[in-house]
Amino acid sequence: MKPMRNFFLPAAALTLLFIPLAAQVTKRVRAKGELIVYVGTYTNQKSKGIYAYRFQPATGSLTPIGLVAETPSPSFLALHPNRRFLYAVNEVSNYEGQSAGSVSAFSVDAKTGKLTFINRVSSRGAGPCHLAVDQTGKVLVVANYGGGSVAAIPVKADGRLGEASAFVQHTGSGADPQRQRGPHAHSVNLSPDNRFVFVSDLGLDQVLSYRLDAARGKLTPNDPPFVKLKPGAGPRHFAFHPNGRFAYEINEMGSSVTAFAYTRARGSLAELQTVSTLPKDFTGNNSTAEIEVHPSGRFLYGSNRGHDSIAVFAIDPRQGTLAPIDHTSTQGKTPRNFAIDPTGAYLFAANQGSDKIVVFRIDQQTGKLNAMGGSLEVPSPVCVTFLQP
Repeated sequence: MKPMRNFFLPAAALTLLFIPLAAQVTKRVRAKGELIVYVGTYTNQKSKGIYAYRFQPATGSLTPIGLVAETPSPSFLALHPNRRFLYAVNEVSNYEGQSAGSVSAFSVDAKTGKLTFINRVSSRGAGPCHLAVDQTGKVLVVANYGGGSVAAIPVKADGRLGEASAFVQHTGSGADPQRQRGPHAHSVNLSPDNRFVFVSDLGLDQVLSYRLDAARGKLTPNDPPFVKLKPGAGPRHFAFHPNGRFAYEINEMGSSVTAFAYTRARGSLAELQTVSTLPKDFTGNNSTAEIEVHPSGRFLYGSNRGHDSIAVFAIDPRQGTLAPIDHTSTQGKTPRNFAIDPTGAYLFAANQGSDKIVVFRIDQQTGKLNAMGGSLEVPSPVCVTFLQP
């Protein structure tokens, strides 16, 4: 079985489907030329590592590149600001005999999309699941879910990773005795001005805030050091609004999104609203996963696992609050991740449970999603990342 295939539809048919959408893409968000789509996966079954596609936003053309790097369970990916290097967490619980996962560094061949391994270092905690590179490209921050910790790792000029320069072990527990017996750091996000790191901890029902010293690779607890969410919410992923005034947290266990007002000077969050990601008539089991704000700032998207859908919200431009618009099936199981391409015209939904990525057109006026009618076959897709060479 080949690890990846193109859309089931013929290329000519795909091009025709995307032509009307190309006219909707504004000059402000239009990507110049070809994009490379990198897909991080779990390697416990069919997958061998990181896969890639070529993508032409103007025509909708998608062409498989194939396996571009073999590495264990690269479940989340992040690009260096110079776009010459790519980093992947290796979501494992044992690295060189220690209770830790690792982070791998790769150089990027922008012409072929291929990745060349540089080095691999400890994440300092078990089960690393998310990472981010700061805007200066000098430090990488990683969240360790299993270890309930966060680490800062220096990035050298040649893309090589050093040993962790900062490490913070979270402590405490949450309301749910099964899921929240201890801390579970689930994501790391940098503030728009690169001064703060926000860490969503599912086990503590907290979004913690750290001051970042990128030059020295240091993390210092902010004041206030965290914002508390509803008991049992289980915060997972976090996203800033493009205007920098608002931020949003998707809560895995509570199947909800919390909207915050953001104070830039202090790096502090104040809750505005919490809304469900589910239709009112849904009664099954569900957990949420990914969250992303549209580049226009008008819409917010969140994924439901169980309902297997993308929840769509309108964002009030003055208040930052959310109003439900729609729930769109991801046409697969367990949408662990999704990503909006740089043009703001397409959403790629990674259905981990059904080994496929489904691409949707985004209606620029309503924010609603329309499936393209085919899918990409990818084993256990977990993360989608776009490179604009």
